[in-house]
Amino acid sequence: MAALAVNLEEVLEPSVEEIDAARTAARQFSKLDHGVSISFTPETGDAAVKVEPITIPANIFRTIIKMLVEMGNGNAVAVVPVSAELTTQQAADLLNVSRPHLVKLLNNDEIPYRMVGTHRKLLAREVLNYREKTVLDRRAALTSMVQLDEEFGLIDDERVESKD
Repeated sequence: MAALAVNLEEVLEPSVEEIDAARTAARQFSKLDHGVSISFTPETGDAAVKVEPITIPANIFRTIIKMLVEMGNGNAVAVVPVSAELTTQQAADLLNVSRPHLVKLLNNDEIPYRMVGTHRKLLAREVLNYREKTVLDRRAALTSMVQLDEEFGLIDDERVESKD
């Protein structure tokens, strides 16, 4: 199994300047995303340095755009291989839950794991699948709540004007 490629505790929130730069780059790169490889030649500013053109496959280019969008939203970004094994603390951090809560999920067989001695190891893929499942479940529950509100007439579409 692969080791974790990044220490999640060392991932820092982007600065205001980085957020702005990521937003701009994401917008500009999105215009170039046509589902084909992207080729470009970087500028070094040094005429003595000969730089070869770089080609980035379409799927990698889309991943870079997604990363820039997340950073543009102010989120810290880390690259973690889906085959990486995570500790319970790393998995809890990825899910934004406490480690004891994660252990309860593991004990209820909600996320697969394996034991290495006395330690639980989780595949990043399984943790990300669980996170996606919870997001979808949450959306379905909210949709159901909205439908019930509409069914019972609890939604008032009229705006109340303030008297200022």
